[in-house]
Amino acid sequence: MAVAALAGAAFGLLHATLTVPLGLSQHVVGIGITLLATSLTYFTYRIVLPEVTSPPRIEPFQPLPVPLLSDIPVVGPALFNQTPLTYLAFATVAVVAWVLYRTPLGLAVRAAGENPSAVEAQGISVNAVRMGAVMVGSALMAIGGAFLTMSAFNSFFFEMINGRGWICIALVVFGSWRPGKALLGAILFAAFDAYQVRLQQLTGGVVPYQLFLMMPFVLSILALVVMSRRAAYPKALMIPYQKGER
Repeated sequence: MAVAALAGAAFGLLHATLTVPLGLSQHVVGIGITLLATSLTYFTYRIVLPEVTSPPRIEPFQPLPVPLLSDIPVVGPALFNQTPLTYLAFATVAVVAWVLYRTPLGLAVRAAGENPSAVEAQGISVNAVRMGAVMVGSALMAIGGAFLTMSAFNSFFFEMINGRGWICIALVVFGSWRPGKALLGAILFAAFDAYQVRLQQLTGGVVPYQLFLMMPFVLSILALVVMSRRAAYPKALMIPYQKGER
């Protein structure tokens, strides 16, 4: 997990270097780095495991049921009988929310997205704050990807992300850049994703399975359309900042 976080932070540093001090388009750079990371994954996999024809299995994290809470019908097994990485995700939301809204560092991060001039007036480097935030976010996203290998699928195979990374962008807008609301959106998407598997079983193959696979993403798009109209996004979002500018 530490290696995954460091790799994510490295790609975050690359992304932040190109978009923050150099002011390049975040969309273009993001797509480019995504293609770079994907291609690098293919290349590394074939170099390290040239003769492998099926995904190698690993020993995954084991579920750790929470006493009493895991016995609650329906909700208990879904939320309180999970692997340590799932509990880490919930804890991370609380830590991020506390840092953003209860610490000077969080105030600097929020101000760098709302009013970077005010940050500079306090003698704080806007670029350093923004780059640090991108690197931390990239490290957390990499841990999320490693969760699929080490906790969900117990192996690595190509296309295992299956578009879930792009849903993270929708969750940020859905949550209006607030950790708690983003967590709620993530749980809703997970519920849709789990329910479509149940629907495939109930229909017995009568309905093409691709329709069920599409359902969570369609519902996410609909939720995004509804919530984006009221989303309170940072005023300086995706606007490059140069020191001394007003």
